[in-house]
Amino acid sequence: MRITPGPIAQYPWYLRPFFWNQQRKYGTVLDSALLWARAPRLFLGVAFLYGMIDRRSSPLDPALRSLVTVRVSQINHCLFCVDLNSATLMKRGVATEKVEALARWRESALFDEREDAALEYAEAMTYPDGRVDEKIFQCLRRQFDDDAIIELTGLVAFQNLSSKFNAALGVPAQGFWAAQNRVAALDPAAQEHQEGR
Repeated sequence: MRITPGPIAQYPWYLRPFFWNQQRKYGTVLDSALLWARAPRLFLGVAFLYGMIDRRSSPLDPALRSLVTVRVSQINHCLFCVDLNSATLMKRGVATEKVEALARWRESALFDEREDAALEYAEAMTYPDGRVDEKIFQCLRRQFDDDAIIELTGLVAFQNLSSKFNAALGVPAQGFWAAQNRVAALDPAAQEHQEGR
């Protein structure tokens, strides 16, 4: 990591319940959270926003949300995000083969029309040279109502924020889903970027 997190005792007391919850849920405190927490108010805003996006009452299926977050993370070369979100995706019932096919989802028969529309939209929002044109939006509209599109747009925007933050600061994978080489294999461009090619 490019910036070292401080010891947990150094952070404000009101952030410690978040760290406790992460310890309980993941078996460790997330390196990314320790970096965000260096700016406590920023951490609280990000944590609150994430809680609103990844809630049970979302109009987006949990597995679809995780597919989108992994794909955005791959594009943004965030090995930490790919690792954590792939583990979440697996816990939400998605097969390993589908997770491994995600970087090349257009070439795979494992994805349905709804997933295709969401992934196309996420990529158009995420790639620097991407653009959401009417064709992409109309395809999205055939699969999602207006409220779900708003939620999907918020999810993609949030994951871009999160994965770009983590990638810029060099937050490594923490081994939630796979060994480092397997995570990098999900997107060859991410591996090349990490190696500085």
